Amino acid sequence: MTRFIHDRFAKEYLEELLSPIGTVNIGRDVTSEVREIDVYFTPTTLTPKYLETLGVLGRMASATAIFEPFRNPVSFSEICSCLGKLLDVRGELERQARRENTRYDDAQLPKLWILTPTASEALLSGFHATPDAESWPQGIYFLGEHLKSAIVVIHQLPETPETLWLRILGKGKVQQRAIAQLSALATDDPLRMIALELLYRLQSHLVVETKPEFEPEERELIMAIAPLFQEQLEAAQKQGIEQGIEQGLEQGLEQGRQTQQRLILENFLQVRFGEINSKMTAFLSPISKFTAAEFTVLLLAISMLTVDEAGRQQAVKLLAENVLRMRQNELGDLLPTALTNLLALPVDELTLFVEQLPQLSADELRARLAR
Repeated sequence: MTRFIHDRFAKEYLEELLSPIGTVNIGRDVTSEVREIDVYFTPTTLTPKYLETLGVLGRMASATAIFEPFRNPVSFSEICSCLGKLLDVRGELERQARRENTRYDDAQLPKLWILTPTASEALLSGFHATPDAESWPQGIYFLGEHLKSAIVVIHQLPETPETLWLRILGKGKVQQRAIAQLSALATDDPLRMIALELLYRLQSHLVVETKPEFEPEERELIMAIAPLFQEQLEAAQKQGIEQGIEQGLEQGLEQGRQTQQRLILENFLQVRFGEINSKMTAFLSPISKFTAAEFTVLLLAISMLTVDEAGRQQAVKLLAENVLRMRQNELGDLLPTALTNLLALPVDELTLFVEQLPQLSADELRARLAR
């Protein structure tokens, strides 16, 4: 079970990191046997600065590529299967060239990158996989030139910023150290936020979808991920403290915490869905006043939503529901009806109502939302 959870994480992780510079196709089918490519990447907008930020992964993404990530050490048969997928793509390109009456150019063939946490010397030598120390860091082994393939042995990669985004896909202590290094990045770093969201979702899947008796490695991974969201909230508290000192007022402390918490939520929604619509904006202010525990639970729930229009609508509903729960005692069983009526309000009325919500009496609240 956990292997499929990690596979899903790896595909979503690569999709999020590579989509700003190209087209990412998850689960691309090839041949009549329907062999599925994990991640098929086609560059469209190669932004030098972004590629540099991705480090070694950015170099791999500078041309059309196939990424095949493995949670457990890749086997002989799995490497053969990956090579088969690459040759299937080559066959597709050749057939397309014949249909279009053009000449096939092998430069069109994508580069295959097999990502494995570890690999034995016997496995690598069996495929004549050799390093290219002059051009690539330790841990990357290239097959014959015409095969256009490489095996990336993640635990051998040097622990530098240039390899961080690959080492996140490692296993055991290698992955845990990479996760720890995320905390060294700025809390508003977009790539940190993307990785953080996906890691926290991975943690929730491991907790929800697996047995309570975790393997030690999975337990350690969960423990490594858990503090990261808390760091965001501690940063909010720290800014609040600084603002409070400057103002010399306790009010400054709370305002600073709320301001930073709102900023975290705004950035989180924008990274997650690409934009923040007007209904989302209406709920930012009251949610910024949540306690750290309530706020963390809400972020976790949003991270579980799909990244599409349906997920965006669910996010709005989730925000509205959390705001109404502040008055749950007065609404009681009327909460579902109140939620439907609240979301049906035009944006201007919705924004005004949310602002007035704390001051409304129980009778006014029921009269306006529980009809």
